[in-house]
Amino acid sequence: KRRSIIKMKIDEVASTTKKARVATHTHIKGLGLNEKGAAVAQAAGWVGQESAREASGVVVDMIKEKKMAGRALLFTGAPGTGKTALALGIAQELGTKVPFCPMVGSEVYSHEVKKTEVLMENFRRAIGLRIKENKEVYEGEIVEMTPEETESTSGGYGKVITSVVVGLKTVKGTKQLKLDPSIYDAMQKEKVKLGDVIYLEANSGSVKRVGRCDAYASEFDLEAEEYVPLPKGDVHKRKEIVQDVTLHDLDAANARPQGGSDIISMMSQIMKPKKTEITEKLRREINNVVNRYIDSGIAELVPGVLFIDEVHMLDQECFTFLNKALESQLAPIVIFATNRGVCPVKGSDGMVAPHGIPVDLLDRLLIVRTIPYTSEENVRILAVRADVEEIEMDEASLARLGEVGDETTLRHAAQLMTPAAVIAQQSGREEISIADLEECQRLFFDPKKSAKLLQEQADKFITY
Repeated sequence: KRRSIIKMKIDEVASTTKKARVATHTHIKGLGLNEKGAAVAQAAGWVGQESAREASGVVVDMIKEKKMAGRALLFTGAPGTGKTALALGIAQELGTKVPFCPMVGSEVYSHEVKKTEVLMENFRRAIGLRIKENKEVYEGEIVEMTPEETESTSGGYGKVITSVVVGLKTVKGTKQLKLDPSIYDAMQKEKVKLGDVIYLEANSGSVKRVGRCDAYASEFDLEAEEYVPLPKGDVHKRKEIVQDVTLHDLDAANARPQGGSDIISMMSQIMKPKKTEITEKLRREINNVVNRYIDSGIAELVPGVLFIDEVHMLDQECFTFLNKALESQLAPIVIFATNRGVCPVKGSDGMVAPHGIPVDLLDRLLIVRTIPYTSEENVRILAVRADVEEIEMDEASLARLGEVGDETTLRHAAQLMTPAAVIAQQSGREEISIADLEECQRLFFDPKKSAKLLQEQADKFITY
């Protein structure tokens, strides 16, 4: 008999790699400047806006040299010309160590918190403090952990742990330590066992489990371990610990002080935030402590960036507060953005001002203007977006989408790309065609088309 051939079914498994969410400004990776500070025509996700990018580059240099604190910048231009993208580009250039706090003008209106309190809180979030401490630490692999017990003195029959002997090993040698029972409790909470590498602070007695020593990497355990190399140097050493916090972190941590006013007590409270009103008196006290530590060289002030988008939404009370806040000793760099021309100042008795900002505050601002994109730049920007969103388009479709951007807005054209890709997939194609874009335009209206329809059919809508 002929043997029947058994066919094995093999299916491809889709990759489990997580895809990053593509947001509006995902393609912005910086300001796209060369070494001399000149804008490259197309770089870091940018197309055009050379003058505004070069001005932002000068501001970045001023921030890095700490010559910009207490000053303010205003990005002004038509909607969709890259004002928010410029602020995000500045944040990318400054790096993660410089605080960047974005907010929108309408965020200040709340029934629970005063407008000026919201602004001050964001001001403090944008001011960083780099604290440097020299700590005495013990670090190494645990080769011995023996608790020493004695009879209980409370009259019971049990035994109590009076101390624990721990042996720590590094590449350079081994040291035996006799530790307090409270440290043993901390080690138990960290689930420390023989063969683990630990980090022990001499001053506070805090214990941190770094990981499993890589000498045990050949073991097969049920759960995956993080293996770390055996520490180099001596078991007992001095380390400079650098911690980055913001002034708001210190405000929130000390709203209900539970310790001293030294820097260690302040840091210990950061992990226990409580929703409490932060008074001006408390902020002054924290400023005094911060200034004292800056003068003694323990801490360094890092002025960050506060970005207020749609600044025309602030009212006259907020603008008056900003005038005062920008003059304070501890002030961040403030960047405003607006798309308004000459319009009334919110909260005033009909006072009209450029960009909806009072003239006395405008005098303090360096103003950077963004200009509308050309048809060619629209096409290049849409090509960058298509690349970021991994959408395939031929040149004819890209040119047609550029025309849609000229007729309506660049934002609307960019928003049509993903629906067009879905329509193309439904038709069994990977690449977007002009027919897909036309179908999208039939399904989704742009603002101008919608406004025209309202005018033509005004009698069919409810108006007041």
